[in-house]
Amino acid sequence: MPDVAFTHDALKQALKEALQETLTEQRDLFRDVFAEVLEDLAMVEAMEEGRTSGTVARERISSQLP
Repeated sequence: MPDVAFTHDALKQALKEALQETLTEQRDLFRDVFAEVLEDLAMVEAMEEGRTSGTVARERISSQLP
């Protein structure tokens, strides 16, 4: 297999095109990953808030669940 030399700009352009193509073709996958990241960030924020707040009765939490 022959060696292929890429310039910085050519490699950057190739990566941009590959990322754009992947995001276009795998839109649902990207959406799912992004939603998962947002959920994780919300969970971390809730955990941090819980560390600094007082305790809450189990009944109060249960009453908020569907």
